[in-house]
Amino acid sequence: MHTVWKGAISFGLVHVPVKMFSATEDKDISMKYIHKVCGSPISYVRRCPACDVDVNWEEISRGYEYEKGKFVLFEKEELEQLNDHVEKTITILDFVDLEEIDPIYFQKTYYLSPDQAGSNAYQLLLEAMKQSGKIGIAKFAIRSKSSLAAIRVLEGCLAVETIFYPDEIRPIAQVPNLPETFQVNDKELTMAKMLIEQLSTPFEPEKYTDDYREALLKLIEHKVSGEEISLAPAKPETNVIDLMAALQASIEAVKPVATDPGPAPAKRTRKPAAKKAKAQPEEGAVAGGGGGTAARGTATEGATAEGAATGKAETGGRPTVAVKPKPKRKSPAKPKAE
Repeated sequence: MHTVWKGAISFGLVHVPVKMFSATEDKDISMKYIHKVCGSPISYVRRCPACDVDVNWEEISRGYEYEKGKFVLFEKEELEQLNDHVEKTITILDFVDLEEIDPIYFQKTYYLSPDQAGSNAYQLLLEAMKQSGKIGIAKFAIRSKSSLAAIRVLEGCLAVETIFYPDEIRPIAQVPNLPETFQVNDKELTMAKMLIEQLSTPFEPEKYTDDYREALLKLIEHKVSGEEISLAPAKPETNVIDLMAALQASIEAVKPVATDPGPAPAKRTRKPAAKKAKAQPEEGAVAGGGGGTAARGTATEGATAEGAATGKAETGGRPTVAVKPKPKRKSPAKPKAE
């Protein structure tokens, strides 16, 4: 790690020599402005609009605009002398509980390590703060700026977090359109609390990723390899009107998905018994060699049985009764005249 500051922690009459290292890094992908005509990067020049000339660093000083178009000037040596009066010391002013500080105050975190022969004093301060559960509120100067800071123990290391001064925090009263009084629907409130409960989980920072940066890196790789890129159009957003419907849909979306038990076993079905009517024509065919009357009777019975089977099918499986036609009576033969 690159050392960004060297100094000492001071509390009471104890001085702890330390080195400071940045605990975070900016992973934003930087890009340059390019001239489309020739592909060259655009350069920015220091130019005076009144004289219409480029200006070298030797001809530049700093100034504060106290009125529109009016400045007081400061030479480089004046600002350097002002910095010389600032001690390179992190002076602890008070010890407080971490829960008393709202996260809005925190800016940037740095690691502190012991420097030179300050290891014993460093370990003493670290252990005392760990056992007390307190954090130190301190002041120090870094990069020509006086900063308020909080010193705390972080996994066996002292860490200093720069925090804003109170007058740098904008009051909530300046936020526009905040409702003064608002009535919440009880059902909507219950569903909102249910959704919060279902989304509640231990904080695991590893699962959160910068999706935009990953997508941009992939796009850069494809561009470098010469691949043609076509981006899918973004899905149009719809304005949610029904709050209850939106809450219900959100709750349904985060419900655990039930596991598939697999296909249900097929039910065994009993096959219908063979129709007796189908066997009757065969018997009639065997016996039909005798006479036409028997054959016609057998055929009539077969047709009747077949109609009964058809009727059974049409009536959804309910049995029907087949009525045989009565045979016609034969008239007695008249005696022949002699």
